[in-house]
Amino acid sequence: MKWFITGGAGFIGCNCAKRLIEDGQSLILLDNLSRKGAQLNLEWLKRYGHFEFVKGDVREPKIIEETVRRTKPDVVLHLAAQVAVTTSVTDPRTDFEINALGTFNVCEAVRRWVPEAVLLNASTNKVYGAMEGVRVVERNGRYTYADLPSGVSESQPLDFHSPYGCSKGVGDQYVHDYHRIYGLRTVNFRQSCIYGYRQFGIEDQGWVAWFTIAALLGMPITIYGDGKQVRDILFVDDLVECYLAAVRNIEKTDGKCFNIGGGPSNTISLNELVTMLERFLKRKISLKNAGWRPGDQKVFVCDIEQAAQLFGWKPCVSSSIGVERLITWASSEKAELASIT
Repeated sequence: MKWFITGGAGFIGCNCAKRLIEDGQSLILLDNLSRKGAQLNLEWLKRYGHFEFVKGDVREPKIIEETVRRTKPDVVLHLAAQVAVTTSVTDPRTDFEINALGTFNVCEAVRRWVPEAVLLNASTNKVYGAMEGVRVVERNGRYTYADLPSGVSESQPLDFHSPYGCSKGVGDQYVHDYHRIYGLRTVNFRQSCIYGYRQFGIEDQGWVAWFTIAALLGMPITIYGDGKQVRDILFVDDLVECYLAAVRNIEKTDGKCFNIGGGPSNTISLNELVTMLERFLKRKISLKNAGWRPGDQKVFVCDIEQAAQLFGWKPCVSSSIGVERLITWASSEKAELASIT
């Protein structure tokens, strides 16, 4: 099959591309290389085989349409995005143009030139907002849902919160509606916290990777809120397998939205990750405290049962093993990480 990946030099994009190259798939990557580490990811990916690279931006409809028209992909994986809530608050226009307009441009290119292709969209759990009607309690020094033992299902009402939540929510709903109105074969993945190799985390995005990198380089870590916030974390290899499984089972996944994360068995709080890193590094980590960030949920855990039932996917890498793998990778790449941090 021929895959076209937007944001192909990003963290998730390059991990997915590596897997596809190893599987013998044809591959076209598009990226504007604006994010730190993207060029390094691109060079790293060249070790594994051939792919076509297009330098471009999803805000430019002509380059998206021309690439799709020329290459006629079987699968379009849309990963390109502005990914930080705090950045969206300070610059909401750019956030909207990348996430909302960029996703619209991808939808239109697929509709016009490859309406039979599968369109996979990386959405976010932020489309559910703060979920103020869901009761949260504190137990054992961490937040948890009072009445959702399996986590948040896809039946949770959408409630976009923060410019980032709005822009990603717009893209999510455009992808979903292009299935209903135009019959495109689309799948939305409302992703929780993804982490893993080649993730050059920053303070306001990719917190598992950022905490790990900062700890290894001796940089201070800022805890926004009280550190008891909990997320279900998903190792990137499991996410890539999720994408592949959804395509293999497109007759079941077509037109669906899935909550995708580590699920209830792979949760961790900010404070718990710090403790884990201190244990690995055998030293205390320098911490700073700051106030809560806009739209930050005290807890978010995906109910991943729909994905398990419809296309047989579930995480295989536990949070403890995944974090250990991340620490091992980051330790081996300290010089590279220091050069771009």
